[in-house]
Amino acid sequence: MMVEVLVAASIITASILAAMAVTQKSIYVSRQSFHATQAAFLLEEGAEAVRITRDNAWSNISGLTAGTNYYPTFSGGTWTLSATPSTVGIFTRTVVITPVNRDNTTKDIVSSGGTLDSGTKLTTVTVSWPEGGVTVTKTLKFYILDIFS
Repeated sequence: MMVEVLVAASIITASILAAMAVTQKSIYVSRQSFHATQAAFLLEEGAEAVRITRDNAWSNISGLTAGTNYYPTFSGGTWTLSATPSTVGIFTRTVVITPVNRDNTTKDIVSSGGTLDSGTKLTTVTVSWPEGGVTVTKTLKFYILDIFS
């Protein structure tokens, strides 16, 4: 009788521990998914901030130092790119503008050689955040053009 009670208690304890482990993993995966969704929205908002900055004046983009981290900020009723680091909750969002070169013959964008195209910039928006002891990073790259000249 005592052995049966001990076996039953062991089975119940193992079942409860397994359920708790599954629940813990489920919460962790759910939190990861939630953060990834937030990061996707912040990436898109960062891209829109760059487009609005460009729409206000191309010099807002062309005057930025290539390869430098900039941070989208909303002030004065519009988006600007600031060199002052900022975060959105646990997320850090950066924008890097780099020059673009074009092939002299085909006018295609090239990674080396060619001629500098002052009316096109490669924009990289990055969102990073801490997750489970590591830093997770999502990136969105796109070209921005001087469409008003």
